[in-house]
Amino acid sequence: MEKNQEERREQEIVYSRSVKAGKRIYYLDVRKARNNDLYLSITESKRRQVEGEEAPSFEKHKLFLYKEDFAHFTEGLQDVIAYVQNQLGAIESRPEYTPEEEAAEPAAESQEPKRKGLFGIFK
Repeated sequence: MEKNQEERREQEIVYSRSVKAGKRIYYLDVRKARNNDLYLSITESKRRQVEGEEAPSFEKHKLFLYKEDFAHFTEGLQDVIAYVQNQLGAIESRPEYTPEEEAAEPAAESQEPKRKGLFGIFK
């Protein structure tokens, strides 16, 4: 990416917060659009260790949420979180992740699905 484009991308972030959740990190960035409007950019970054490669890679997914959609999105998110809580009962928060744990983990296909919290919303 060209240096000017990189600088412009970084300048448009006006507020940022990261949420660590196991091998994932969620970046919640408030960005400024060309018309000076603000919107939310949510990025999920998941650490992947590729067999045979020393350095981990990161898989990223983005979601853009505009201010006119905040109320509907928040209402929908709260609704589905309440549904999950009603179905599963109390949900424990995810313990802090350390890279050393990855070496000790068994193969993914033999693990049971984990029921963990989302952004600390589940209690």
